[in-house]
Amino acid sequence: MSDAPEAVRKPGSRASNRRSFRQRHPAIVWSVVLIVLLPLVGGAAYAWNLKRKLDDVETVKLNPKSAPDPDEGRALNVLLLGSDKGEPKKGQPKNTTIAEDAASGDWPVGKYRSDTLMIVHIPADRKKVYLVSLPRDSFVPIYDTEGKTTHSEKLNAAFSMGGPVATINTVEKLTGLKMDHLAIIDWAGFKDLSSAVGGVEVTIPRSFYDPQQKIQWNAGKQTLEGKKALDYVRTRYGLAGGDFDRIKRQQNFMRALMGKMLSSGVTTNPNKLTKTVSALTDNLTVDEGWSGTAMAKLALSLRGITTDDVTFMTAPVQGTQTDPTYGSVVILQPDKLAELFTALGDDRMGRYLKKYPDDVLPDAEDVS
Repeated sequence: MSDAPEAVRKPGSRASNRRSFRQRHPAIVWSVVLIVLLPLVGGAAYAWNLKRKLDDVETVKLNPKSAPDPDEGRALNVLLLGSDKGEPKKGQPKNTTIAEDAASGDWPVGKYRSDTLMIVHIPADRKKVYLVSLPRDSFVPIYDTEGKTTHSEKLNAAFSMGGPVATINTVEKLTGLKMDHLAIIDWAGFKDLSSAVGGVEVTIPRSFYDPQQKIQWNAGKQTLEGKKALDYVRTRYGLAGGDFDRIKRQQNFMRALMGKMLSSGVTTNPNKLTKTVSALTDNLTVDEGWSGTAMAKLALSLRGITTDDVTFMTAPVQGTQTDPTYGSVVILQPDKLAELFTALGDDRMGRYLKKYPDDVLPDAEDVS
């Protein structure tokens, strides 16, 4: 990753030639899905199909280029951003992609929002996967594309104001970890992936009403597909923990989605697999140094991973407070935060989780 990176579009990519189709049919790639679900692909033919689709993914350039392919016995950190595409301000282009805007040299401030940020850590032995969500309202120093900071603000402002490079700089400074790769997805397409696998079952522990989305959630097991799945992961009003409970819902849905894929034969059914891989790649942007070959190799190196091997967590929070400029903000717990990311960097998460066993995502029946 870079100290002074520069964002450009990968020239001549086939993805750029299909951009109008993608704009008309926004597909799903949701943060962790790339890292956690693609490893389920097995067999040479499937791997080849996966690589072919990954070669079409749009890219942004981050200098210097990324480290060697991730199958060389080294731990790996991936920054995953779920991006909503809001309305651009007056005079800004409406239909350009993230890759195009990053390449333009004139990032459209305020056009994009990244309310979902995750760090995926994959140890060198490829036997576990750790996902740490960073609350979007975390009040932290925001770094620009040159690695400089002038003020603190909510974490999601880094992407809105400075794009992919500024976000990476901000997260690296916050965590002390180098991000080996970047993946950005339009999570509004979440519904496509849930439909591709035939719906995902979750448990609603108590009935409540979401006044923002005007949805009544009734207690009990529900199979969510399409828009209903998207509504589930976006809900925060009506939940006791607000945005913190929304993070748990997002993680809980991913866990259930993995289980559905493992139990429903998705990875052994060529038709289902093709639909799922397409849903995972059609609206994805990654760093230019992450080739289709490298992503496919990573997927194959993780093919033994199951849901029991994936740990979902949220960065340690000290509390919330009201800032006179930015409103309600999240204050992270600095000592524990440093302890967590040191454990990730040293591949000693077992020791950390033994000390803080309650930090992991609760059982599915206990997630609001």
